[in-house]
Amino acid sequence: MSIDAAYVDPISGARVAIEPGRWRSNAGDPLLLAPGAGITAADIDAGSPGLWRYRAAFAIDVPDPISLGEGRTPLVPTEWHGARPLCKLEWASPTGSFKDRGASVMLSVLRQQGATSVIEDSSGNGGASIAAYGAAGGLDVTVFAPASTSPAKLVQARAYGARIELVDGPREASQSAAIGAAERGDGWYASHNWQPFFLEGTKTLAYEMWEDLGFRAPDAVVMPVGAGSSLLGCAFGFRELLRAGMIDRLPRLYAAQPLHCSPVDAAFHVKPAPGAAAARAAAFQAATARPVMPTIAEGTAIARPLRLMPMLEALRESGGGTVAVPEAGIRNAHAGLAARGLYVEPTSATAAAALEVLLDRGAIRPDETTVVLLTGSGLKAAG
Repeated sequence: MSIDAAYVDPISGARVAIEPGRWRSNAGDPLLLAPGAGITAADIDAGSPGLWRYRAAFAIDVPDPISLGEGRTPLVPTEWHGARPLCKLEWASPTGSFKDRGASVMLSVLRQQGATSVIEDSSGNGGASIAAYGAAGGLDVTVFAPASTSPAKLVQARAYGARIELVDGPREASQSAAIGAAERGDGWYASHNWQPFFLEGTKTLAYEMWEDLGFRAPDAVVMPVGAGSSLLGCAFGFRELLRAGMIDRLPRLYAAQPLHCSPVDAAFHVKPAPGAAAARAAAFQAATARPVMPTIAEGTAIARPLRLMPMLEALRESGGGTVAVPEAGIRNAHAGLAARGLYVEPTSATAAAALEVLLDRGAIRPDETTVVLLTGSGLKAAG
């Protein structure tokens, strides 16, 4: 472990020791890892599999990682409404979604700290990824999910041998049940939303873009955003590269959300109030005031994101922004990507739809180097 490695409470700014099993602050709030120093091209370990080539950037050294070859996903140019964006195909990940990045690093750390059983709450890609990497790492996995979850969405997690616990009520009820089980000692809480080390995995998105673009940053990155692990991962990775002197500017980060569930977009467009507490209150009030309705982009349907303030900070610091996309726009983008040979989840199509809006606004120019993050395979939503 780096001598500077620690968690940070983003609300109080206090540093918190990295202790086995810890996943939240003493006040019950989400933690982040202290900012890393970043790495140089010479620090890349070409002999390690997938994203573990960037292991020098991680807060903790993991000699024996759980890896299924995650990372190093293709960056493919395509034509999109007069522009030539690069689509990052995260469906090439072992379980078909970008969440394999976070699962690999997070579960590797937890196993190294002593975990033998882990608990997750998810109704989709997160649960499948934790189940897969738990199986690969010899960990017992229990996934709590809403009782209303489509059985088809849990097939993948069941196939990996995870125990599925269905919970009546809204999405928050399955999270509460999972936390309760962890507090009873049934396993370590390995939430992809709460565990800080999950973001250590997703920050490799930034390192890969940097390497694949000839060790430079793109001008802009557009991604679907729900709980924010892809957005925060990119923000942390590019900040580290800037800190290490490997890039001379941050790329603009853009969060794409379905209009039917767009708390980040709602909060972003509220002028920050003076003072941290007032700014948080105003942001959360705006985020919860916008009506929430069902959306085909289920992977981003997070009405109350835990890490709202760090997400807003990342967007504003980068000079980026947000787009809320109507359902018709998501459907059109889904069909448009498929017509170009790119079969994605509707969630991923939200990012492509947002790029069209950003091009029309002039926020992104056609001649810029823009990466569109396609986070999951269309096979997961086929039926």
